[in-house]
Amino acid sequence: MAELTQAEVVYSPRSLQLWRALLNWLAFFFQIFSNILRALGHHPLLSSSSSASTSTHAFKPLPVVELTETDFPDTLEIGAARDSVHDVASDERIQKLTVVLDLDETLVCAYETSSLPASLRNQATEAGLKWFELECLSSDKECEGKPKINYVTVFERPGLHEFLKKISEFADLILFTAGLEGYARPLVDRIDAENLFSLRLYRPSTISTEYREHVKDLSCLSKDLCRTVIVDNNPFSFLLQPLNGIPCIPFSAGQPHDNQLVNVLLPLLKHLSLQKDVRPVLYERFHMPEWFQKQGIPASGL
Repeated sequence: MAELTQAEVVYSPRSLQLWRALLNWLAFFFQIFSNILRALGHHPLLSSSSSASTSTHAFKPLPVVELTETDFPDTLEIGAARDSVHDVASDERIQKLTVVLDLDETLVCAYETSSLPASLRNQATEAGLKWFELECLSSDKECEGKPKINYVTVFERPGLHEFLKKISEFADLILFTAGLEGYARPLVDRIDAENLFSLRLYRPSTISTEYREHVKDLSCLSKDLCRTVIVDNNPFSFLLQPLNGIPCIPFSAGQPHDNQLVNVLLPLLKHLSLQKDVRPVLYERFHMPEWFQKQGIPASGL
């Protein structure tokens, strides 16, 4: 027992020094490990907030509408889109969207009253389609040199007034028609009693190109077309600016239940109003330059 006690007295201080050294090393490594974990915890690649915020900003998919005419793009596809760097909701300095609208077969359809089948008029009326009769000046002259009066029956596309009213809340409206002013002016006076159109352009404002006549050159409105879009049932109307065009289904009196204005075009235009440049979005939807090339119009002619 004496020997054991003596050994303890001799070796205990050395054992304590070894344990203390070992504990110091363990504490040192633990501190380094803790610093590494804290650094990794703040690394952006490990954060779940970015993925969560992306999912909450998904743009609601819009319906896919097929164009039935063979002369038009195969489909008017308005697919899902996500908010991107082009989103300008928080940019107060961005200029207002300019929406250029065609008239005939886009907003209304018109027939000479004398040649309109009674069955078509009755069918449209029974289905609730709004219509009115109009007197307009013809480009032809009567034998005495006086302007000839034409009588026209005009059918409004369903949702027309709601569409114009809502678009005017976030965009500047411009009417651009290939129709003659003697016909188009009194017609637009009827459908735009509130003067929502800031500008009206008629056939003399169109131009002729190597490939088509009555082309609507949007450069007469602005040099910078990043915030300008044209809606027309005839894609050749925006041949010179294919990336700014929305081809819509032609409207006729035989389509009393058409819903293109409010259900298809309005949501798309609202989405475009949030973009700094509408052209990438429209190209993604319609690929109009490629469509024109399929019609025999080379890229150099666009």
